[in-house]
Amino acid sequence: MKVFINERWRSILTHNGLSDFDALWKLEADWFEEPNFRRGGWSGVSRCELNLPEGGKCAIFLKRQENHRARLWTHPIHGAPTFLREFRHIIHYRKCGVPTLEPVYFAMRKVGKDHRAILVTEELTGFVSMEDRVQTWLKEGAPPRAVRLGMLAEISKLLRTMHEHGIQHNCFFPKHVFARINPDKSVDVRVIDLEKSRWRPSKTVCAIRDLYTLNYHSLCWSRTDRLWFFKSYLELTRLTSFAKWLWRTVTARSVRKGRVSAQAPRLLSVKEK
Repeated sequence: MKVFINERWRSILTHNGLSDFDALWKLEADWFEEPNFRRGGWSGVSRCELNLPEGGKCAIFLKRQENHRARLWTHPIHGAPTFLREFRHIIHYRKCGVPTLEPVYFAMRKVGKDHRAILVTEELTGFVSMEDRVQTWLKEGAPPRAVRLGMLAEISKLLRTMHEHGIQHNCFFPKHVFARINPDKSVDVRVIDLEKSRWRPSKTVCAIRDLYTLNYHSLCWSRTDRLWFFKSYLELTRLTSFAKWLWRTVTARSVRKGRVSAQAPRLLSVKEK
């Protein structure tokens, strides 16, 4: 595919001498995460600060990979860089109105026998993953329930929008859901790590998988807030027969995995501020 450059970022990349593949590939930057060596190649992420043309700075995440491929329906034999699938998912999520990362740059290149790819995204400034946020609450005390419910409402809306478009995330963990509380107390949310997303013909199939995954990895939330989130996702004030069946199905899967007790854990075993 052709090189993608976000028009909002073109002048910033040019100002920093990073508007082409070679410049981004050769950029010296510390690893934000240690490179992942598998699939016959490697893939790594760096956080880079760029200078703005009008002054000041901004940050991006620069992801580079070489011979790190997966089979796609468009590349069924030799496969394609995994970043291609991630980039396509980012674009699709955004077209569907699902808040996620903002792409800055994407391109692939073959150098000799090596297949290289670069994916650049804007840093989520001010956002904190729900996993890290809850751990902070456990140490320092949880905010009022109204604040927590404000976040849950936005996350449930995000998840509902995904499923209405047949998108199943497959890894809807708290560490992949980010939230930011704005000065006016409104909440913005984003979902990341979209590589394993799949299209499913049924919203129910999407719901069972993603709700189970979130429930399974949200051990610090009480049953009350879990139920509130569930009803918010379904846009219900009282559970219908279908909703009760879905709730039982999701809970039963969590219990079978041994991570959530049949009684369900108390949500946030800390005092509110």
